[in-house]
Amino acid sequence: MNYYKIKLGDGNIAVDDTILVKDTESSAGSKILEGFKPLFSAEAVIRLENKGYKIAGKTHVGEFGLDLVGEFSYYEKQESSLKGAAAEAVANDDVIAALGVDMNGATRRSAALSGVDFLKPTYGTVSRYGVISCAASGEQVGVYAKNASGVKEIMQIIAGHDEKDGTSLKNESYDYSFVDVSGKKVAIIKELTQKADDETKAQINAFADALRESGVIVEEISFDVFDVANTAWQILMTAETCNNISRYDGVKFGHRAKEYKDIDELYVNSRTEGFNFLTKAVILYGSDVLSKNRYKECYDKSLKVRRVIAEKFEELMKNYDAILTPVVSKASYEAYDIHEAFGKVFDESVFTALANLIGVPAMVSGSVQLIGKHFSEAVLLSLADVAERKGE
Repeated sequence: MNYYKIKLGDGNIAVDDTILVKDTESSAGSKILEGFKPLFSAEAVIRLENKGYKIAGKTHVGEFGLDLVGEFSYYEKQESSLKGAAAEAVANDDVIAALGVDMNGATRRSAALSGVDFLKPTYGTVSRYGVISCAASGEQVGVYAKNASGVKEIMQIIAGHDEKDGTSLKNESYDYSFVDVSGKKVAIIKELTQKADDETKAQINAFADALRESGVIVEEISFDVFDVANTAWQILMTAETCNNISRYDGVKFGHRAKEYKDIDELYVNSRTEGFNFLTKAVILYGSDVLSKNRYKECYDKSLKVRRVIAEKFEELMKNYDAILTPVVSKASYEAYDIHEAFGKVFDESVFTALANLIGVPAMVSGSVQLIGKHFSEAVLLSLADVAERKGE
C-alpha cells in the first residue's frame, strides 16, 4: 500500500487527508473533493509547525472516514489485509507521529491493527478548525505515535483553546504528565471482550497482567450499554454526515459532472459520480432518520440516549479510573466488497462508539483500548506507558 496521498518532503509528522494543510490537496478520500486545495492549515497543524515540526505528507483515508480503516479511499484501493495509512506510517518509522480525525473509530481500529498508539482526546480539547467535518458532535483530532510518550509529546502542543472553533473548550492548555498508577482501578468490560476473537482476548489479558504488575487493580465487570450507545451514535453520525456533506454540490469546488441539463441534474450527477456506495448509504440512512416521520423516534431519541449513557458512564467511573476493552473484534481484517461496508462498520463500531457519543477520551495501546472519564488523558497515557514498559 502507498501510505501517502501526497508526500511533501522530509518531515516528521503525517496528517490524514481529512485535515487541511495549506495549498495541499485535501480530499477526505473522496472523488467529490478531488483537486481542492485549502487556503489555510488546520489549527493543530499550525501549532505543530510553530514548534518546529514539519509535515511529511498527507496520508490516505477512507472516504470521509466512514469505513473500517481506510480501505475505500478513492485514491488508493486496498486489495489484501487492511491497514490504516497514518498508523502504518508511524509503525514503519516514516514519521514520529501522525494526526488523525476519529469520527467513527477508524483511527483507533487502525492503531490496533498496526500495533501503534492512538489517543482520541476529550471532545473540545483539541481544535477542530481545519477539519473536513462530517459528524461535528463526536469527531475529534487525535494523535498516533509509537508509544504513550510520543502521544503525550504531540498532545501537549496541539491541545488548548482555539477561538476559531466554536466547540473548543476554554482551557488554554492541558497537562498530560504521567502520574503514579499504583492503586488505580481498571474494569474489563465482559460484554465487549466476549465479542472479540481469541487473539484479541489474549491481548486484553496480557495488558491487564502488565497493569497488575504495576500495582493497578484490574477486575472484570458487566456494563451492558455499548450496543445501545453504538446504535445511538450511528443514528446521530449518519444524520450529521448527511447534513454536512450536502455542501458538496458540484458548484463551488471539487468534482463537477460534465453532463447535466439543469441545476438539479448537476447536483444529482456530481454526487452520483463523486460519492462511493458507503457514503451514499450513510446519506440515505441519515436522511431517513431526519425525516418528518422518523425524526422523533430516531434522531431525537438518540439525543436522549446520549444523555442517559453519559450519566450511566459517569456513575460507573466513580468507582474506576478507566475501562479496558477490545477496539476490534479480530486481530486483522481482510478485504471485502463495499456493499457489505455499512453493516461491517456498524458491527465493529460497538467497541468505539461510546467515546464518540459522549465525548470521553479513548487510548489505544498494545492493540487494546482504555476509555476514561472526561479530561483523564493523563491517567490513560500513564496506564498505557506502564503496560508498554512491562512488555519491553
